Amino acid sequence: QVQLQESGPGLVKPSQTLSLTCIVSGGSITADYYYWSWVRQPPGKGLEWMGSIGQSGNTYYNPSLKARTSISRDTSKNEFTLHLTSVTPEDTAVYYCARDRDYAQGYVTLTWGQGTYVTVSS
Repeated sequence: QVQLQESGPGLVKPSQTLSLTCIVSGGSITADYYYWSWVRQPPGKGLEWMGSIGQSGNTYYNPSLKARTSISRDTSKNEFTLHLTSVTPEDTAVYYCARDRDYAQGYVTLTWGQGTYVTVSS
């Protein structure tokens, strides 16, 4: 079975860069038809899609976060990484990595990581 697990610090200071890595097992991040995504949920708020990276390394970002967001991958480790720059306390959230598939009718999230809570505070 495909499993995803987030890894990174639970505390980041304002103005710094938040970096999280998603470790993927049971499936290849270079497989066709799938997208590898980052989603976050601030306390008391809904889910917010941040961005995705596809089979060939192509990336897509939420326009509201594009200026501060970068997603990269390391195919030799079967991992992909989120970088969110210039963070503020408003970026405090549970961060999830996820595996999505695009169907003709729309995309579906097939697999979720357990999520990791990241606090932005001095």
